[in-house]
Amino acid sequence: MNEERLIKSANYVRTELPVRIAHRLRDLQALPYVVVTQEGVAKVYELYWSAFEKFRRYPPITTIAENETFCDFVSTLLNEHAPVIPNLSLGLSLSSPYLPPDMLDSFMRRMLVSRISRRVLAEHHIALSESFSGRGRVTNGEPHVGVIFTGLSVKRTVEHCAKLLRESPLWPTNSSGHSNLPQRPEVQIDGHTNTSFAYIREHLEYIIFELLKNSMRATYIKHQSESYLPPIQVTIVAGEHDVGIRISDQGGGLRGSRSQVFKPSDLLSFSHVRNATRLEDSRLGALRTASLSEHGLRGTVDEQVGSWNKTIPQESPTPDKAKQIFQSRIGIGLPMSYIYATYFDGTLDLISLDGWGTDVYLRLPKLGTNLEGIEV
Repeated sequence: MNEERLIKSANYVRTELPVRIAHRLRDLQALPYVVVTQEGVAKVYELYWSAFEKFRRYPPITTIAENETFCDFVSTLLNEHAPVIPNLSLGLSLSSPYLPPDMLDSFMRRMLVSRISRRVLAEHHIALSESFSGRGRVTNGEPHVGVIFTGLSVKRTVEHCAKLLRESPLWPTNSSGHSNLPQRPEVQIDGHTNTSFAYIREHLEYIIFELLKNSMRATYIKHQSESYLPPIQVTIVAGEHDVGIRISDQGGGLRGSRSQVFKPSDLLSFSHVRNATRLEDSRLGALRTASLSEHGLRGTVDEQVGSWNKTIPQESPTPDKAKQIFQSRIGIGLPMSYIYATYFDGTLDLISLDGWGTDVYLRLPKLGTNLEGIEV
């Protein structure tokens, strides 16, 4: 990295982002009027239009000082757009009766994949600029270029996510303040445990975190009246061109914990026709709360852990409060994990053994051979 390349990167971001935003504006304009006026959707349109106008008028970057100013400008816009995911999900959930399931899911996929692509471009350039100026991020010894970690350890990522979830203060407790069970679900890792590959760490962490969280919750709910929690098994396999991860639990399967969902693919849908929980009052309320928050929803692990600490800053929650938070679900985690997984042409498949548990198969390509799976 040198000054010339950094400035070239800045101008690429400056000219590319408004193009991608413009295409999403056209997608929004093509929606039925009743959908665009739904709560949340109109706000997203206004945010996108404002960002497009700001980028359209931004002058070319010619110096390092101008690049620093540009990075501050982009960071501000990233913060302003933090409420996009909950607003969009809320608006499309409310619009579900007016759109066929295939059309709704296709629209949401385009919107969310494009959003990830824009944030990757912006955050990668900001990370490159920070490294160039000597303000690089803490990486725990893992080599990286911008937001791409070139030697990302899969086992370390799984262990990190499992540790965060097991130490979460939001597990239900009884009136005496002790856990209802002697332990929380253990996570056992086997297979090619030394596997490392080039990938975006935030993406991998989010996927693993959400999958383990679902497995832990299902296992806890099914076995909470017993004296033993079955472990969650994570198997890592390193292929020639990709990395495979299988997460197996004994949480009862989909019909054991979600009576309104009949196929694994329905969990990835934003339509109430395929997933009736989309229109539950509790889920819509959680989305409204997230959409009104100044922090929004960025889709990262650090964000969730930070929200736990803000919810319970110094002490353990009361039993009722812990149970309420533990059971409240926005319904974004699994669809977002699927989009993150398929962003670079990976796959995410769920196999439910009703009455026993669920197996999730995650395949991620080793970067350097795959393009972004987006339609600009």
